[in-house]
Amino acid sequence: MIARLLLQNTVLTAGMGALLLAAAGTLHWPGAWVFLVTSILLGPLCGWWLYRIDPALLAERLRPVLQRDQPAADKVFMVAFIVAMLGWLVAMGLDRRHLASHMSVAWQVFGFVLFLASTLFTLWVFRENSFAAPVVKLQTERAQRVISTGPYAHVRHPMYSGMILFFASVPLILGSWWGLAVAPVFLALLAVRIRIEERTLIAGLPGYADYAARVRYRLLPGLW
Repeated sequence: MIARLLLQNTVLTAGMGALLLAAAGTLHWPGAWVFLVTSILLGPLCGWWLYRIDPALLAERLRPVLQRDQPAADKVFMVAFIVAMLGWLVAMGLDRRHLASHMSVAWQVFGFVLFLASTLFTLWVFRENSFAAPVVKLQTERAQRVISTGPYAHVRHPMYSGMILFFASVPLILGSWWGLAVAPVFLALLAVRIRIEERTLIAGLPGYADYAARVRYRLLPGLW
């Protein structure tokens, strides 16, 4: 499982790096290298931590993003999400190629801090929820149950809250206002995904409807 983790992390990071640098047309992009090196280091470290505390969840997270027991709507979502990710990376690379953004180092440092915060927040979610699969599905074989502790006491989908931090942080690290301008697209996609997930959970997970009635907010406390 650790070998698979290392392989997936390496392929993912190399793919992101290839898209960013090819679109930028240069290797001289300090922000990109900070992001890529941090990603290649954090991936195995976080994976090893998860392997120690919850190997079943790690195994679930390493499964494909398209699965047989996944709702058709979620398969469509995953394809759209991947296409949006690819376009986002290319847009930030083109931003660098044309030197269109002028961002201070202070903003980039803030982005790096935000990136680390999103990682720590996601690990908190993993610690609380052993059923945080990358796809929408009911994990009856693992006796899935409603989780209402930790961040789940405040919002119903804290994993996506952490992803919002990620999509805000990466453009800042890369010094790309273009990337930050595109980031709301992912908020809209996540809102669609939340509705797909909630339909599945309310229909098939005992107690989820009551939990949803108690915890009003889906993503951002006080907002939605």
